[in-house]
Amino acid sequence: MLSNMNDENELEVTLREINEETLWSVLDLEVEEDQKQYVAPNAVSIAEAHFSEYAWFRAIYAGESPVGFVLLYLDEEEAEYDIWRFMIDKNQQRKGYGTQALQLILEHVQTLPQGEELTLSYLPGEGDPSPFFKKFGFESANEWVDDEEILLLPLNPPTP
Repeated sequence: MLSNMNDENELEVTLREINEETLWSVLDLEVEEDQKQYVAPNAVSIAEAHFSEYAWFRAIYAGESPVGFVLLYLDEEEAEYDIWRFMIDKNQQRKGYGTQALQLILEHVQTLPQGEELTLSYLPGEGDPSPFFKKFGFESANEWVDDEEILLLPLNPPTP
């Protein structure tokens, strides 16, 4: 379990494995109606994750409550690390949980072999998530896949 404290509300933000007991609470999380075009429902993401050998997924918790979900693509042999899905529940947005969770994700990827960059793709449009990721230093990779722009974040390897 990865954890981080959020100064704003003092709840510990953690990334936790999803199990039979917690599955339904994660499936109940959803984004705002106008954000649904930008991220698949958690049920779809979890199903897809079970068919990929490179999927790493966790529930995002604030204290003891699930508030979001993350799905990463982690291919350590190729040192290819991507954010496939990232969401914070509509009732938990703008509380700092996404910021804390993304920081935990970045720290985790930096521990992986040659964890030097992290990528993601997004569908541009009104209300897309790119401003959130650009706050962390993600920049355009000048690449597109289907209709989605690729963003890239160079990471600093951890110091021993």
